Amino acid sequence: MFQKTTLALLLLAFVSCKNSDANEKEKIKAANWLLGNWESKSVEGNLTETWEKVNDSTFQGQSYFIKEKDTLHFESITLQQKGDKLTYSATVKGQNNDKAVTFKLTTGTEKQMVFENPKHDYPKKIIYTQITKDSLVANISGIQQGKPSSEQFSMKKIK
Repeated sequence: MFQKTTLALLLLAFVSCKNSDANEKEKIKAANWLLGNWESKSVEGNLTETWEKVNDSTFQGQSYFIKEKDTLHFESITLQQKGDKLTYSATVKGQNNDKAVTFKLTTGTEKQMVFENPKHDYPKKIIYTQITKDSLVANISGIQQGKPSSEQFSMKKIK
């Protein structure tokens, strides 16, 4: 009887671990719609974001804003799932001693991801919302010069 109980418990533990491994990457899988090349054109300049899958737990992105021939903003982004936590880490050359600023997923649905870092000045919140298969809106908000501020970028998929 003891051996049967022990075997049953071991089997249950093994199946539970397998299920948690499978469920572990569900948050980043739900963000697959972000993969590809995105662009937003405006009179201020062109914003481009490129996202690719590195492995089953990591996406790597680049975001840059160009006005005429000048790159006004460039950042490297990592979207990574560790355990059941999904984080968005952005590194902007010349800011934060060239170290990444990390935002935690606070709300995630099939078509929207909300990342927040209340300790950071700007942005404090980053929201990606899928509108259609080939369009999304990125919204960033926080405090700039002591006042609440937000920016919205409507992007079209170009690849």
